[in-house]
Amino acid sequence: MQIIFQCPRCEGRTVCHPLPDDAPIECSHCNWQRNTGMTDFDHDCLGRCRICGCSDLWRQKDFPPALGLLFAGAAIVLSSLAWYRHCPVQAIGILMAFALADLVLYIVMSDMLVCYRCRARHRKTEMGGEHLTFNLELSERYLRLKQGQKSDSASR
Repeated sequence: MQIIFQCPRCEGRTVCHPLPDDAPIECSHCNWQRNTGMTDFDHDCLGRCRICGCSDLWRQKDFPPALGLLFAGAAIVLSSLAWYRHCPVQAIGILMAFALADLVLYIVMSDMLVCYRCRARHRKTEMGGEHLTFNLELSERYLRLKQGQKSDSASR
């Protein structure tokens, strides 16, 4: 398992590789720790966030966003050049080739779990079927809670 998270204490970006999966989580910058062991797991599948303990996690493809932007940019530039040269069949072919490559990557890429509360990303972990894809309403609820906590602490 690999966990990428923002430390609750020092707010630094941390990458943690707990071995075994139920080992304590520790920030490499400030030595913050969370040790819950197997209580975060349901039948060897991750059931709660290893950082904040939230049970609301969503499943998403473990795909680098920069690579997606590179694909989209290359498709735009190459197809535009083909249109400029008055080769519409080639321009459409370029766009379809990039769409096919995107589909293949979508099928091949593994999934990861992301926490709604702290946005920690749990990669290379066993997942159960109970984790669904992103839910905007649930995400907005957690964002409002977080904003409310920040305004409460600012008013003190």
